[in-house]
Amino acid sequence: MTKRTSLRDIPHNTLFRQGDTFVLFGELFGRGYVNGLLDEARKAGMNIIGMTVGRRDENNQLRPLNAEELAEAEANLGGRVINVPLMAGFDLDAPAGEPTPTALLADMTLKNWQEFKLDWQQIERCRETGVARFKASAAQAMAQLDGMIADGTNVYFAHTMAGGIPKVKVFLAIANRVYKGRGERFMSSRELLDSDLGKLILMNFDEVTANTFMHLIDASAGIRARLEKTGGQARYSAYGYHGTEILIGGEYLWQTYSNYTQGYAKMRLESVASAAWEKGVQATVFNCPEIRTNSSDIFVGVELSLFPLLEALKKEGGTAWAQQQWDACQALLEDGIKLDDLLARIATYNGDATSASFRNFDAWPMDNTPALAEVMIGTSEDITKLHKERKELITDVLSALVLEGTGPLMFNEMSKPAAPVIWLNHDVIARLLNQNHAA
Repeated sequence: MTKRTSLRDIPHNTLFRQGDTFVLFGELFGRGYVNGLLDEARKAGMNIIGMTVGRRDENNQLRPLNAEELAEAEANLGGRVINVPLMAGFDLDAPAGEPTPTALLADMTLKNWQEFKLDWQQIERCRETGVARFKASAAQAMAQLDGMIADGTNVYFAHTMAGGIPKVKVFLAIANRVYKGRGERFMSSRELLDSDLGKLILMNFDEVTANTFMHLIDASAGIRARLEKTGGQARYSAYGYHGTEILIGGEYLWQTYSNYTQGYAKMRLESVASAAWEKGVQATVFNCPEIRTNSSDIFVGVELSLFPLLEALKKEGGTAWAQQQWDACQALLEDGIKLDDLLARIATYNGDATSASFRNFDAWPMDNTPALAEVMIGTSEDITKLHKERKELITDVLSALVLEGTGPLMFNEMSKPAAPVIWLNHDVIARLLNQNHAA
């Protein structure tokens, strides 16, 4: 992809209304990006329907939720949950009597992982088994969903599936060196991606993060056709990441976290949306800004791009509310540490020649380097130390603001999406937040 379509104007909902249906294609666990979409769907009076990934029994076999789990899932969602297991990926799948990919990795250690070889014919049989299972489950779930959506209404499918790292203990140790290591502890992301473990992870990422979006679009074709025939419409959104424009030197410039291993799967996700778009299906991937989550905390430095959001809040018409966000962030710093000095440190980081060299959109996702690890991880660790508490960070405040902004932007844009891939940058998020919090 060589062109970026960025959302510059705040959209408005012109489609979704009382009686329409919002479908969460993925299970809701805690709070995250999708909560913003759910909030907007409720405001519009839509019916909420969710899915589940199911659970594994003592033999690692996938099963539906039991009565207690289903009740908890529906209470968490605030709507109905279709109890068909939609676990994505193939790391625990295999033809009957054959080992799963996870089982094949059982003998992998820190000493042998780079030379460790997998049986790729076996891996492919496992992949085919996992894909067939998922597609069959998706068809079963859509058959149930079909009877829950009235003719002539609209449906919003929100795809939230991502991830796909096989559960092998050795990976955490490798990841700590790839994403957190510097100096003698640095490890090249290319070493991981060129190993059989890395190749398996990329394959599973594709299945979980990207191909499930394609399976959703295909499995819901009958619902989509029925609604369109009776005066309704179907929309599909998914969460992407492909760098973000933030304020650097007073300008909004594209930048990214490196190495973002899931980047290849996110580009595959974009291609799925583009292929659907060409067939007349309104499917859009929204490339959202970096935030801190439990799962992203392994990527030390991914949070650095959040800090310029404070400056964007002031630049995009911010008044009293924007200043309140600055004050809240200042209060989290050690006594004697000024927020302005912290932001100056971020400006130095973004102005560093090494950091700037990774702002290469056409080369994304780039591999990490020792020089990048030194400046990025070093800056991250230095800034974290400036806080009073390691568990109460400025980036938590700013992550919540990004989540607050992306929900309305995505939901409203899907009334009439401009493109199959859209970037949500700090400018439009700051503008929306200021507008929503205006006195």
